[in-house]
Amino acid sequence: MARAFLLWPDPRLKTAAAPVAAVDEAVRALWAEMLEAMYAMPGIGLAAPQIGEMLRLAVIDCSPGRDAPIRMANPELVSASVETARGSEASPNLPGIGAEVERPVAATLRWLDDAGQTVERELRGLWARSALHQLDHLDGRLYIDRLSPLRRRMVVEKYRKARRRR
Repeated sequence: MARAFLLWPDPRLKTAAAPVAAVDEAVRALWAEMLEAMYAMPGIGLAAPQIGEMLRLAVIDCSPGRDAPIRMANPELVSASVETARGSEASPNLPGIGAEVERPVAATLRWLDDAGQTVERELRGLWARSALHQLDHLDGRLYIDRLSPLRRRMVVEKYRKARRRR
């Protein structure tokens, strides 16, 4: 049974997640649950705080066949490209809305993989965008926090109107 996504403005979404001590069976089980939830959305990334687990765990899969997931424990940004691009972003924590967000087109991240080994890898394009979006969640930020104040108010009001209609 999949857990419910936290809905904005749940205060946990504004809280930085705690590092995991080690990659163990509990972490692997949580990654499996996160992947199931991510694919069901359908989405291309998910961070553990989005389902109420305040741990620095994330999953992403931008592959065409949705069959190449990356599981990250304690991911950290090593470097990001100076070149940026705007792209559409959304979140199951703010269902029914999205916005264009400016992000680096490439980013190098370091994390622990499902074997507990340190991986450092450059991600580009949608993979970089999704990974950076998940890092924001792990640091207690949502994509709306990257919008101008005016744009953010517009997006939040659209979300609130949609919630009232339900």
